[in-house]
Amino acid sequence: MRYVSKFKILVCAGAVVIAGVYAGAPLEAAQGNKAKTETKETTQTIGNYAYTQKAEFVGKMKKGMARIQKELDRLSAKVDSSSGKAKADAKAQLATVREKWAQANKQLDKASNATEATWDNAQRDVRKSYGDLNDSFKKARQWLSEKIKP
Repeated sequence: MRYVSKFKILVCAGAVVIAGVYAGAPLEAAQGNKAKTETKETTQTIGNYAYTQKAEFVGKMKKGMARIQKELDRLSAKVDSSSGKAKADAKAQLATVREKWAQANKQLDKASNATEATWDNAQRDVRKSYGDLNDSFKKARQWLSEKIKP
């Protein structure tokens, strides 16, 4: 029992340290930060949901997908106003992210229609595809911030 309490304290302390590292990270422009924070929050709230919580899970994921879609639209407008070779490369970067978005959205639709028997697999597939989308989005946003100046 004593070891379990020490383990919980250790885990909580680690979470506080990690949170402090994230809090000290340099910040991007205000709009980008808000989208980044909201996307991170969505990723963090994707826990294991029981089948009875399916609507809550799907709702949170739809909100996260909508945030990414909105930020993609903003980045696309920024790319459209740029010129040169970077513009073509940026469009390719965004196209890759949009493909990941479509894949994640397809998995989310499957989760919406999942039965109790298929729920665990559907939920796992959504988490994986959303994680892939989020990673791709972060890389593209970073690349764009380095190549295309505001």
